[in-house]
Amino acid sequence: MTSLLPTGTSVDARDRDVAVLPVGSFEQHGAFLPLATDSVIAMTVAGAVASAHPVLLLPPVTISCSHEHAAWPGTVSISAATLYAIVRDVADSLRLQGIRKLALVSGHGGNYVLGNVVQEASARGERMALFPTETDWLAARAAGGVETGPDTDMHAGELETSLLLHAHPELVPEDYADHDERADERDRFLTLGLGAYTRSGVIGRPSLATPAKGRDALAYLVTAFGDVLAALNH
Repeated sequence: MTSLLPTGTSVDARDRDVAVLPVGSFEQHGAFLPLATDSVIAMTVAGAVASAHPVLLLPPVTISCSHEHAAWPGTVSISAATLYAIVRDVADSLRLQGIRKLALVSGHGGNYVLGNVVQEASARGERMALFPTETDWLAARAAGGVETGPDTDMHAGELETSLLLHAHPELVPEDYADHDERADERDRFLTLGLGAYTRSGVIGRPSLATPAKGRDALAYLVTAFGDVLAALNH
């Protein structure tokens, strides 16, 4: 498998004024996708962005806020306060060497605190961004021809499986199409956790996934990152 860690040298980091920090998670993705799925996706998006734009790619944060998945073995979480502190420390360290713009590339929707970090940094006059936003993901779904929306396709479904089929097919088992589960109504999700709505841990239809959908969704995100750079340079 292609390395999911940056392999550049200190020389490669020269003259970079924007850094990209992938933020994933280590949580269940049903019985068929790896616990590290969100980290793989965050690094895949960030790596593709770094190949197309002049940014410094940082190694991923691979454990984050996955408390809603605590009912399944293997899921590991840190607190929102800890994740907040990690991002702040990274931003402070980058500023010491003159890199004052930071984009967080999140592969896990449960990291709500990242939005707060970015908003607070912006209020202080710093330059920080969160990518992809919900709007970015919706547009990426459309660009990739993903058939299910985010309500149906919440976790280990069509989009995530498609991204892995495209970028890391060795991580997707041959029986991925056998793991569909629907749970569109999740009104008390934050209180009850995911275990109240799905037995398998999946909410979505991985059976609809294809490498082409993942390829086209990823290509859209790489292009959309240009808007993030424009906002950071505003």
